[in-house]
Amino acid sequence: MRWMIHYIAACWLISSFTAVAVFAADGSKPTVAASCAACHYSGGKASDPASASHRASACVACHKGYDTVFDGPMAKRTGEREFVKRTYAKHDSRFFDKNCSSCHLDSCQQCHGSGHEIKKPTVADCQICHKGYFIGWDYSGRAPREDNMRYQRGTVVNGETFLKMSPDVHYKAGMTCGDCHSMKSLALGQKSSKTCTDCHKPSDKIIEHGIKAHMQKLECYACHSAWTAQEYGTFYLRFKDLKAKEDFDLKPGLNPEYLSSAYLRKQDAPPLGINSRGKVSPIRPQYIAYFTDIQKAAKGGTENQLLAAEWRAVFPHTVQRGTVTCEGCHDNQRRFILEAPGQRIYQLRKDGMNLDSFWDRSGQRVVNGDFMAASRYLQISSKSPAYTKAYIRKWKKLLNHVEPSSKP
Repeated sequence: MRWMIHYIAACWLISSFTAVAVFAADGSKPTVAASCAACHYSGGKASDPASASHRASACVACHKGYDTVFDGPMAKRTGEREFVKRTYAKHDSRFFDKNCSSCHLDSCQQCHGSGHEIKKPTVADCQICHKGYFIGWDYSGRAPREDNMRYQRGTVVNGETFLKMSPDVHYKAGMTCGDCHSMKSLALGQKSSKTCTDCHKPSDKIIEHGIKAHMQKLECYACHSAWTAQEYGTFYLRFKDLKAKEDFDLKPGLNPEYLSSAYLRKQDAPPLGINSRGKVSPIRPQYIAYFTDIQKAAKGGTENQLLAAEWRAVFPHTVQRGTVTCEGCHDNQRRFILEAPGQRIYQLRKDGMNLDSFWDRSGQRVVNGDFMAASRYLQISSKSPAYTKAYIRKWKKLLNHVEPSSKP
């Protein structure tokens, strides 16, 4: 009798149908999936059809090969884990689990809707994880606020307050993350499916585009990124005595044992360095990381232990048509992390932070590229006749009108 019940149940599953809104990869209108069992009965047993634990067995039955997204950074978070391993984990082996485990992909439905309402992710869906200091918030014009509670005001999105900044020109045009970051590219471990020149043809009428060195040696976004969030000095404070936290008016973290704050946050034109492609690119601190065990420090232990001073070449999603003027890069030491001692405002050594300056490369490194060589900086900052001629032409144009820099 028992086998008959199982047989009837199986027949019912196979024959049953449910209307499921499913968008095709090209974004076309919804179709109707076949049976419940087609998704929920895989490998001879009931399963969560979108779970990473089953390699999204039902999803990849149609979307073949897309399960490899679970091997990529959104799921594995290898970069973050490696950073913590060589820094904070030296003081707390469980640091990552305590402070960094809130976002990681373990199901297709974390991005593609819940239940039977399957959909393409919106910008807001992506920003559930790509928020704060992670690239993504900047696309819609959000920058992290300071951590002190006095600054936690204004609109709250996904539990975070933010500074309102100028959004990316593509965001204002209504483009979503998926327009440049296709599912196929993510599954292949690529950062994007398109480059700037796939859609834009640089106009040779623009003075900057007429300079060969610009077109050959710079990423487009080295000039067209209006701003990027920058965090100088990331402090994690560990409290074994939780009552000691009462003396700190900081935003609560994920774990009651820790509070974090930054020495300085900026939202302006990003510093420039060299990326892994050998091109001039925006860079920013990945983390200039400090650690203090409050209980040990109270007994005479070391405060603000410098664990890493690491930068990263990035693509700020803050693209605008216009760019900085010539002197925004040429003859701008600080922008290339070559700040002269006489120009320093922040005296980090006096604050016990073991760096001469955030904008002096001594003791710092770029993890996926390099700082621009000082000799090369001196070369681009020389006021040659060609530079002077282009500089004058630029200012004449600015006085007359501003032209679009590319043709869509």
